[in-house]
Amino acid sequence: MQFDDDADLDTSEVKDVRGSRVPGGRATIGGGIVGLIALVLGLLFGVGPEQLGLSSGDSTPATSVSAQGQVQASCRKGRDANTKEDCRILAVVNSVQDYWSQEFPRRGGRYSPAQTVFFTGRVQTACGTATSAVGPFYCPGDRQVYLDLGFFEELRTKFGSTGGPFAQAYVVAHEYGHHIQNLMGTLSRSQDGRQGANSNAVKVELQADCYAGVWAHHATTTPDPKTGRPVLTRLTDQDIKDGLDAAAAVGDDRIQEKFQGRVTPESWTHGSAQQRQQWFYTGFTTGDMGRCNTFAR
Repeated sequence: MQFDDDADLDTSEVKDVRGSRVPGGRATIGGGIVGLIALVLGLLFGVGPEQLGLSSGDSTPATSVSAQGQVQASCRKGRDANTKEDCRILAVVNSVQDYWSQEFPRRGGRYSPAQTVFFTGRVQTACGTATSAVGPFYCPGDRQVYLDLGFFEELRTKFGSTGGPFAQAYVVAHEYGHHIQNLMGTLSRSQDGRQGANSNAVKVELQADCYAGVWAHHATTTPDPKTGRPVLTRLTDQDIKDGLDAAAAVGDDRIQEKFQGRVTPESWTHGSAQQRQQWFYTGFTTGDMGRCNTFAR
């Protein structure tokens, strides 16, 4: 996975509040056994705490205190993305939004950008207060993606993913898939409170996987509007394998088998390992978001 060394990274697309204190409120999910239960239930790569029924009830966005803003200070060029993890995630956000901002007009729509918020520990959002235990999520209330970068180590050590830069890119692109669903009005289908292998919650997650694959298909050919050159210049077969492996690692069946010793499809919220791989690969091989209609099956 390689970025254009000379690309100008748009730091405005990431809000870096790592190391900031979140004033007031109580965390949606704590650490220890409560956090583990959240992981067992597969509340990863999803929408915000409110949509998961986990909101603390405090819907006032936080004012960050003493934010360091490391990304804004150190991530200026594509060469930074090739050497630093947080800059790489920023570059992926830039690439994903470059693609969708150009794809939407081709389909007669208008894309509204979404920021990604880097945080540590816990964060307060328009969907409630959440901790890192929830995993990466998208909040439709403020149209932002929330990400504690420590999750990527957990993806490898707790969930058995091979890891790699593109495994991280897959996670980010999946969350922006939820943003696409929000703009298109399909995200709300997951809010009927139902779970299970054939539930709308699962179909929403699988569609976000497919949208992540669609971006990956076009990533190395989508020009940055400012330079006319793609931010992301190279994806290898191994990168795609890493993405597929990450998708499988967070399948409901894999998580349930690992943490509770049995698989219960009636409680699925995200889909099986095989389904998640299938839909990411469908998006990647076709490059057509029209082929991502998981609700038709």
